Amino acid sequence: MGNRSRATTAAAGSVLTVLLLASGCGSGEDGARTVTLQAAGAEQAAGHGPGNGEDYGAGSDTDAEEGSGPDSAAGDLDPAGRLSVRQVPEVGSVVTDAAGAALYRFDKDSAQPPRSTCEDACADLWPAVPADGAQVPAGIDERLLGSVDRPDGTRQLTLAGWPVYRYAKDTRTGEAKGEGVGGTWHALAADGGKAADGKKGDDGKAEEGETEGGKVSAPLSAVDDAKLGKLMVDARGNTLYRFDKDSAWPMKFGCLEDCLNTWKPAAPVESKKAAGIPAGLVGSVERPDGTRQLTIDCWPVYLFTGDTAPGQTNGHGAQGLWFAVNPAGKKIPAAG
Repeated sequence: MGNRSRATTAAAGSVLTVLLLASGCGSGEDGARTVTLQAAGAEQAAGHGPGNGEDYGAGSDTDAEEGSGPDSAAGDLDPAGRLSVRQVPEVGSVVTDAAGAALYRFDKDSAQPPRSTCEDACADLWPAVPADGAQVPAGIDERLLGSVDRPDGTRQLTLAGWPVYRYAKDTRTGEAKGEGVGGTWHALAADGGKAADGKKGDDGKAEEGETEGGKVSAPLSAVDDAKLGKLMVDARGNTLYRFDKDSAWPMKFGCLEDCLNTWKPAAPVESKKAAGIPAGLVGSVERPDGTRQLTIDCWPVYLFTGDTAPGQTNGHGAQGLWFAVNPAGKKIPAAG
């Protein structure tokens, strides 16, 4: 059985113990606490609905049809071969392997010294790229290539010290579906940085925490929407959503696998930096892939890829399951 098959089986059938950083989730006390977390709908393969994608909202049914399976460009433990730099729409200049698969770095790793923290189930979804056989073209400094020994004894490729990974859900050349997953996974730039950061610098778009006018905004804040009233947005003004197939207590995730191509887990924020919402409602939870996700009143919250500009609420009411969130952490009813 391949790594991805094992990952799917484990996510569907197991109960995971994770650390939830939030107030009022169960015990009513502040600080870190251990909770029981499992994938919702464990009777199905993790993240797969009835086949038409309706569990996850717009777009997930078509995503499920893409790719060529385990032998696709993101194949497990294949050598990187000759690297290249490819322009990926909405991401920027991304380092790819010889097969055209995007390469990634993980914020929980470190570059100085190089260290990989993605193991076990995480490594099934984010396969480490072997160090042997990697070559660089013009545009990438050969001195930036290196390696790090993983806990299992294998050697992983590094770029500027950062351990390098593929994403199992990238099934076609020229895509980078892993960009921004969990707020901690990022497509690699040629200098070892984050490809999306370079794109922001090129097109003049606001960095995280800034508006177009240069004003610094809170990483999590409440804003007034003409139709829905007060709702929660991230630093760029993008609407945050919760999913009815998740649950707050006990914590369960209903959005897995293909669902995450359309609904991106929001990155955690410091509760003291949130504006317009009680700090005790702001927390985070560890997902099955090891990344952390923002929670509001213990509910995991997401960004919708169908919102292409700040202030949009295109995901509100999608499939009767996805809803914008108000400052009390409650879902806003679907517009009549």
